[in-house]
Amino acid sequence: MTDSHPEPPGPRPLRFFGTTWAARTPAYWLRRLALAVATAAAAAAGAFILKLAYDGLTMENSGSLVTALMIAAFAICSSLAFTRTLAGFTRRPPAEETTQFSSSSRATNGIGFIGVLLAYFVRNLLEAPGERLHRQEWQDELSLYEKQRRTRSRNPAKNPAKNAAKRRTGR
Repeated sequence: MTDSHPEPPGPRPLRFFGTTWAARTPAYWLRRLALAVATAAAAAAGAFILKLAYDGLTMENSGSLVTALMIAAFAICSSLAFTRTLAGFTRRPPAEETTQFSSSSRATNGIGFIGVLLAYFVRNLLEAPGERLHRQEWQDELSLYEKQRRTRSRNPAKNPAKNAAKRRTGR
């Protein structure tokens, strides 16, 4: 297409889904099912690994304080990672928040990986994770495109009101 008529904006791809979320093709539903099963299985495997770590601490007789700290760290980090991940599917964080807390968020998400996996699972029951946010952004881009296209679609030289004003002023 030419520069005078750019193409309308298309949907942005989502992780694991590409652009199948826009039309909700059969591949979209299969991917949602596969992602739900995979995240549930990964969360279960992660819980099993944490159980092995807990058993290792109790067998080592490292003390109740160390065991309690480990449980508290994983529980707190998992709940923080769950809420942050779930909130990230519905809104974009401010720019200063993404740069300031990115390393602490990565550490929290790494320790609380079960919370991240469960957030993906829960969100996947409703829609593709991030679909609502991407759909809203896409609709906003399309409405802006249509608005810009409508304002440029007329020939300004054929505007009778402006031409009459030009004839009166002599310009």
